[in-house]
Amino acid sequence: MTDRTVAFLVFPGFQMLDLTGPHEVFSRIPSYRCEVVAPEAGPVASDSGLPVHAAYGLRDLDPTGIDTLVVAGGSGVDAASRDPATVAWVAVAGRSRRVTSVCSGAFLLAAAGLLTGRTVTTHWIRTAQLAAAYPGVTVDTDRIFVRDGPIWTSAGITAGMDLALALVEDDHGRDAAHDIARYLVMYLRRPGSQSQFSAPLWSVRPATDPIRAAVDAVATDPAARHTVDTLAARAGLSARHFQRRFTAECGIPPTSYVEQVRVEAARRALTEGDDPVDTVARRCGFGTAETLRRTFHRRVGVSPSDYRDRFRTTARPAATLTAAMAAIEGTL
Repeated sequence: MTDRTVAFLVFPGFQMLDLTGPHEVFSRIPSYRCEVVAPEAGPVASDSGLPVHAAYGLRDLDPTGIDTLVVAGGSGVDAASRDPATVAWVAVAGRSRRVTSVCSGAFLLAAAGLLTGRTVTTHWIRTAQLAAAYPGVTVDTDRIFVRDGPIWTSAGITAGMDLALALVEDDHGRDAAHDIARYLVMYLRRPGSQSQFSAPLWSVRPATDPIRAAVDAVATDPAARHTVDTLAARAGLSARHFQRRFTAECGIPPTSYVEQVRVEAARRALTEGDDPVDTVARRCGFGTAETLRRTFHRRVGVSPSDYRDRFRTTARPAATLTAAMAAIEGTL
């Protein structure tokens, strides 16, 4: 395959992981030529203060020769989006085969007019701002990454690695992407449809003992009968008062909380074991495989079987993995 130039655009105040995460993924494939470009060549300070060397300035790298553009986000993206030279360069680079952004890098793509009429995502903390600033853009607030034609956008920071792996899979197939993910010790290679919000983010520890007792009961045995009435009885409250208190302290109603805990339990069961889907459904409180499938599609965006295929933690034989990585890196 002919070498493909992957250009990473950074600017003062860029987010370091928006660059280094995807760069690590692409650099594992010999046919990609990774180049870092900035408004001016030389050292560029990230928003954490750690500098990186940009081999190219905007005047030095022809944007028409780029195969894949990756625009980083970071605290400096707003200033970059107001810089005429940077915006003009991005607009021309927007004719590349693929144009992508990590995190708030979507703002720079929007400023260059590349997102109008498209569906995109960005870090959850800035989705409302992006939608308000660019009403012609449809902002999906919950996706890990979104593909709309040649435009790929991703959520915050580490989601850039999920995006890069998806791009590798698009070019080189699923096995290559999986091997890179395992080499980089990425626990999961998440599909774009997966929610940005993992359990530690959505789960709020209740402030009072009665609600904590109900939450602990759900976590201890997700498959048990956890209706509002049974949980209210455990908390020593009336059903109506319990529902009000639970929603106020946990941020979601008890029925939604129970369903989410069961989904998380099913995720672990699917990736860590070999039980059939109907067994997982019963063990995690869904009753039937069909109920689990419907809930999984609604909550996670993929079927249980597809989730298991993507994220199973069972390792391949060491010899197989070594051979696969040797093919990718040429050095192992």
